[in-house]
Amino acid sequence: MSRPRRRGRDIHGVLLLDKPQGLSSNDALQKVKRIFNANRAGHTGALDPLATGMLPICLGEATKFSRYLLDSDKRYRVIARLGQRTDTSDADGIVVEERPVAFNNEQLETALESFRGESQQVPSMYSALKHQGRPLYEYARQGIDVPREARPIVVYELLFIRWEDEELELEIHCSKGTYIRTIIDDLGEKLGCGAHVTMLRRLEVATYPVSQMVTLEQLQALEKTALESDPANRDALDQLLMPMDSPAAAFPEVNLPESSAAYFKQGMPVQAAGAPQNGLVRVTEGAMGKFIGMAEIADDGRVAPKRLVVEYSD
Repeated sequence: MSRPRRRGRDIHGVLLLDKPQGLSSNDALQKVKRIFNANRAGHTGALDPLATGMLPICLGEATKFSRYLLDSDKRYRVIARLGQRTDTSDADGIVVEERPVAFNNEQLETALESFRGESQQVPSMYSALKHQGRPLYEYARQGIDVPREARPIVVYELLFIRWEDEELELEIHCSKGTYIRTIIDDLGEKLGCGAHVTMLRRLEVATYPVSQMVTLEQLQALEKTALESDPANRDALDQLLMPMDSPAAAFPEVNLPESSAAYFKQGMPVQAAGAPQNGLVRVTEGAMGKFIGMAEIADDGRVAPKRLVVEYSD
């Protein structure tokens, strides 16, 4: 006879985890879920085990809106090892080629400039993109190369930090879907020496405040203190959470009076004063501005529910 499933908490919000090196994004997610004793959790925009930095983890109803973070811009600090190319384009892979580093400052700047702005990028085989339901990295580990189409990306800013011998450090602000490992691999080829990532840190996701990032060690310390005083009290942890609608913060807000909101929450399109003419909107209710879901402006101008928040206790 199986044991009954342990009941967790219905906690809603977004934690900005400072993911440590050597831990997969899913392992980090499971640790956070356990610490918060949350019923539901999901991350947005996975980081490789080698990478560190901002990993937004959505809890409870916030998981419904995590998709909007996937479309957000991101900023990274990266260190590349010049003169070596690996099969994964990072230090976790096997060195497949070594060449001398023989470029100059002018050639480096020319190469860096070629990555700024809009371009097309072919994703690495060692990525989580799916092909016939399986991530590409599973094919790569079996030695199978899957044809990939180039995808449009934008590098808004590419800052040169330093170049010392065989080490190059950059800061990159880029659009969704940009693979930093691929940029480094492509840069190494442009420079004629090959390169791979040895350090990658995600500094920013969308407009989330860097000051709100917390480490697993900090979470574990807060959990220990909470359990020692009152096993049921996790207030200190819950105060770390960003609002559940923060993944959709970039969308315009439409505030509904309680009378209209009642129909909206039943899945019915409603009229709303001041709503934009088209596109997605973030819908709130009443004077307190309680978030109740995402909507799309219909052709007739009404606010049509797209993703609703299940009623919960504050």
